[in-house]
Amino acid sequence: MANGRVLGTLCALGGALVLAACGAQQPAARSAPTAPLEGRLRLAMQTVADMKPVPATLTTRDMADARARISGVLTRLTVKDGDNVRQGQLVAMVRDERIGMETGAYDAQVAAASAEAARAAADLARTQDLYNHGVYAKARLEQVEAAAKVASNQLAAARAQRAASAELGAQGAIYAPAAGRVLAADTPVGSVVMAGQSVARITAGPVVVRLELPEAEASALKLGEVVRLNPRDLNGAASQGVITQIYPAIDNGQIQADVTAPGLPTDLVGARVRAMVQVGERQALLAPRRYIVTRDGVDYARLVAADGTVSEMPVQTTAGPSADTVEILSGVRSGDVLTPAGAP
Repeated sequence: MANGRVLGTLCALGGALVLAACGAQQPAARSAPTAPLEGRLRLAMQTVADMKPVPATLTTRDMADARARISGVLTRLTVKDGDNVRQGQLVAMVRDERIGMETGAYDAQVAAASAEAARAAADLARTQDLYNHGVYAKARLEQVEAAAKVASNQLAAARAQRAASAELGAQGAIYAPAAGRVLAADTPVGSVVMAGQSVARITAGPVVVRLELPEAEASALKLGEVVRLNPRDLNGAASQGVITQIYPAIDNGQIQADVTAPGLPTDLVGARVRAMVQVGERQALLAPRRYIVTRDGVDYARLVAADGTVSEMPVQTTAGPSADTVEILSGVRSGDVLTPAGAP
């Protein structure tokens, strides 16, 4: 009985020692970090431009087509895709054998009319001499003079017909209507072309970025308004441009506008360009980039509580109106206070 009582006392003392040791090893509770007063930012809704992505194309102000003026066979093509041409340069040659044969027939008519005119002139000279010597009456002289005039007019008409036929044959030469770069010249030599058919398409005018917007948003376009461009689509040439032309015609429910920017490349005509156009205004939550930190692909903002303690909140962001700002879409709200991401 006495041994059991002693054993219980020893067990109680051992348990007390163990609890004392555990209590000695427990660390003190850590306090939350406190944000400094300097650099705190209270979020508030701000009015920003409502930007909308729209399709655009790198092109030139105008496009010129070198077209055939007569029907025939393409016998010569002097340019290829990508060539630079000057205005009036020979691009291609079209030949119509029928026109050549007609010109030859008119040559024969000119020769016949010329011979007849020469004979009538000689007859007039003889008749005039005989009239002067009293052999022929005046009526005979007037008759010969009329015949000479008819022959002369017939010669003039034959020459005019021959010149018209020759000019029609010369219209087989196709010239560049403007100085620029050949975009397409894909009609092979030997092909039959019709009058008015395009043989080569040539750029004309300065290089621009042409936008296409639905007609419902036509009122949002204004001359002189800045448009954001993706420099990757322009070989790094420009990141923004200015609207310089708004076309009044609507094609298939779309309205077009031209954007001018410095240094646009001339070797990428027809390339698609990503553009952002302002279509109005909206409210957004903006913050400088230094208030956002990214870890493992997730953005965090350091939120300051009412007692000054700091906690990190995951947020969803997108690019802001300037390079040093971001728009916060979710995670915090207007009125919240942030401290810079680098603050202790």
